[in-house]
Amino acid sequence: MASDLGMRRRRALWRAAHRGSKEMDYLLGRFAEQTIDSMNADDIAVLERLIETPDPRLELSLFEGYSLGERDLDALMDRVRRFHGLPWTR
Repeated sequence: MASDLGMRRRRALWRAAHRGSKEMDYLLGRFAEQTIDSMNADDIAVLERLIETPDPRLELSLFEGYSLGERDLDALMDRVRRFHGLPWTR
């Protein structure tokens, strides 16, 4: 079980930094790099879903404050935004 969580963490960390545009790779990758070790299985599941979100939707959420349509994704995006010192725009 613990090794499964470790594998999911490593996979999510790699995917966060290798998913699309350089800007989103950097922003999500840096966030994941600094926070992944403190994430539990539920947190990893939300991160995995966030990573699969298309860049244009992520950019609108991150920079303009648009909702991703799910409370847990919006909460994680808020954490990403605060991590990078970006203002909350909602």
